[in-house]
Amino acid sequence: MEMNETKKVVLSGIQPSGTLTLGNYLGALRNWVKVQDEYDCYYMLADLHAITVRQVPAELRQNCFKTAAIYLAAGIDPAKSTLFLQSTIPAHSQLAWVLDCYAMMGELNRMTQFKDKSSRHADNINGGLYTYPVLMAADILLYQADLVPVGSDQLQHLELTRDIATRFNHAYSETFKIPKGLTTQTGARIMSLSDPTKKMSKSEVGDGTIFMLDSKDVVIRKIRKAVTDSDGEVRYAEGKHGINNLMSIYSAVTGKTFEEIESEFAGKGYGDFKLAVGEAVADELAVLQGEYQRYMTDKAYINDILIKGAEKASYIARKTLSKVYRKVGFYDPTK
Repeated sequence: MEMNETKKVVLSGIQPSGTLTLGNYLGALRNWVKVQDEYDCYYMLADLHAITVRQVPAELRQNCFKTAAIYLAAGIDPAKSTLFLQSTIPAHSQLAWVLDCYAMMGELNRMTQFKDKSSRHADNINGGLYTYPVLMAADILLYQADLVPVGSDQLQHLELTRDIATRFNHAYSETFKIPKGLTTQTGARIMSLSDPTKKMSKSEVGDGTIFMLDSKDVVIRKIRKAVTDSDGEVRYAEGKHGINNLMSIYSAVTGKTFEEIESEFAGKGYGDFKLAVGEAVADELAVLQGEYQRYMTDKAYINDILIKGAEKASYIARKTLSKVYRKVGFYDPTK
């Protein structure tokens, strides 16, 4: 049950709100798989975070199961990594409340994602949406994570986590490790195909998002419709957001550099390039989709992984929470 003392701890998670996207895969999941041997990895299904936006209960339950199957299909190995549902570990919510009391209003007011989500969900600007960066801090600090895989859109939340941990440690002595961001050379930030200035999102309506379970025909159709420019030349350059995004996708899937891509498609048009990108993405996803279908037929296996993962995660989380409760002064009548 103990953490692996010889390896640094990594913590990350994705909200199981809808089918995961190509962006989730290339920007996160595939890199999680690559670091499993090097680090002691805790990968959660962030279902507590998901309910800041209204969910259909039956769909959320099904999406949790489907997302676990996708994690496994992508290559997350339960023999190497701890896979668990966030909501099955009460310590996440318990620590989040304590940390709420050490997060300053000014800090939370500066969170840009709250402003973004508030504008997109104006009919449901709830307290959870406002304080979920503190829950994220609890997620990270519970497992004494050394490293957190983060994209540029999450750096602000990691800095808040570091500030809260430092503040708590200063008040009560060393309690939390101060986590750092984990960046990988192969991490790709995948943008929307219909608006390449915005990140690809599970919630986008239309053809701007490629989902990990999209068929080959659908993938190729969406990429053919991707917004580009009138230049007609496949090259990476400032202002060519659509082509830059497609080149990033193609590079991430094939391993080719931008220079190699430019050479490969020299003298060819966007149509040829889009078809090649679509074929490469569809072929990559087809392998994963086959594994996904296999895991989806074995509910008992997935449930067993989630139960065992929760047992290990809960043991570690309770140790941290017990230390925090003692330091803030909560009375334990059992002792």
